Amino acid sequence: MTPPPEPKVPPGAEAGAVVLAVITGAHGIGGEVKLKLFADDLKAFSTFNGGALTLKSLRGVIARFGEITDRTSAEALRGTELTVPRAALPPLDEGEYYHADLIGLAATSDDGRSLGQVVAVENFGAGDVLEIERAGGKRFMVPMNEQAVPEWNAERIVIAAVFADH
Repeated sequence: MTPPPEPKVPPGAEAGAVVLAVITGAHGIGGEVKLKLFADDLKAFSTFNGGALTLKSLRGVIARFGEITDRTSAEALRGTELTVPRAALPPLDEGEYYHADLIGLAATSDDGRSLGQVVAVENFGAGDVLEIERAGGKRFMVPMNEQAVPEWNAERIVIAAVFADH
């Protein structure tokens, strides 16, 4: 099985941009694309990638962009991430977070040990799970709940020592 291609750098990508979806291929012959969504609803946004793509319609995971007019153009964008500026996202309530804000945070235990860095946030149906990578490359997962993660902020995430892989 061939691994999927690396995502393409989005046209107009900027620092602080948040990936909301990725184009996985063409749908039909008229320029529609299939998306892998990382957000509940893209309809709140009309443009992506710094204005390079304008959303015309969205049906589930099938999108039409004004700039994509045929299957060949749609296929050429396979792997392209759809981004918006972080500032365009709605404000969060207390205790809420965007996955993009957690990835890259330093992880420490509540007893002060450095644990590594958050490299992914997964959700297998029962809630978010953080994947932490230690300095040597070993990874472990922690549920994103109050017992396992008693606190976090823009600089670090604190993990209860009993959840840290020893």
